[in-house]
Amino acid sequence: MDRTGLADFLRRARTRLNPGDVGLSAGPRRRTPGLRREEVALLAGMSTDYYARLEQRRGSHPSRQMLTALARALRLTDAERDHLFHLAGEEPPRPGGSSDHVRPGLLLILDRLHDLPAAVVSDWGVMLAQNAMSVALTGEHTGTNLIRRWFTVPGSRDIAPPENHAQHTRAHVACLRAVTAARPDDPGPAALVAELRSRSAEFEALWLEHDVVVRRPSPKTFVHPVVGVLDLDCEVLLSDGHSQQLIVHSARPGTPAYERLALLRVIGVQDLAPGRREAVRDGGTGPRSRTGR
Repeated sequence: MDRTGLADFLRRARTRLNPGDVGLSAGPRRRTPGLRREEVALLAGMSTDYYARLEQRRGSHPSRQMLTALARALRLTDAERDHLFHLAGEEPPRPGGSSDHVRPGLLLILDRLHDLPAAVVSDWGVMLAQNAMSVALTGEHTGTNLIRRWFTVPGSRDIAPPENHAQHTRAHVACLRAVTAARPDDPGPAALVAELRSRSAEFEALWLEHDVVVRRPSPKTFVHPVVGVLDLDCEVLLSDGHSQQLIVHSARPGTPAYERLALLRVIGVQDLAPGRREAVRDGGTGPRSRTGR
């Protein structure tokens, strides 16, 4: 671990970003350019003290999950992310496999979507980044594998009407089948399949049916504990290679869902329904990361 090089690289990456670049309010006039340490820590889901120690060359060795969160928070390119891993004494994620690194271009779009729920999700179900409206709609799940959550966490299906559960369940299994077939040497999806086949009889039964599907944009119905039922349109922007998806939900003006989305923007993530806002740590691929948006 090159503590001096890591500290210098983090400082330089932090100072080249403005709050508006990452969806944060600039607030009072700033004495120095760039993000504050506490803002980087917020975006990466770590304590300010720990991040400060890294910049002061006295922090403990960061985990791979923490490095991934830092690369996302600092909007690093693939090459910059790999450099960050090398400075920390870690091998970068190997090409061709699943990556938790969200490209700056996708994050830039996500940061600009202030009034619509939007999130970046991997093709095998890992929630990689959310904006504030996404957190308000579904809860904060960055770093969580949504397919694992659907099959193993009680209450996770309450986000959808009961009559839609079977459709979502089949879609999750079929999408995962398509990913494992396309990337048979990728250890992440393969390990998830093995885990769910052993933990969920429902998953195992559907897996043996061998349905394959690639998820397409389609209307979605959400059940929110405060604003009620929202029938939303869904648009999906695919990254290069289609391994990550920027998913945006919207409602047509004049519909009840449009009014309820407007109410959700006002309510935000106030603690009106603690059970829904609880972030369930289920052994996902990264640390819980708050977007700050």
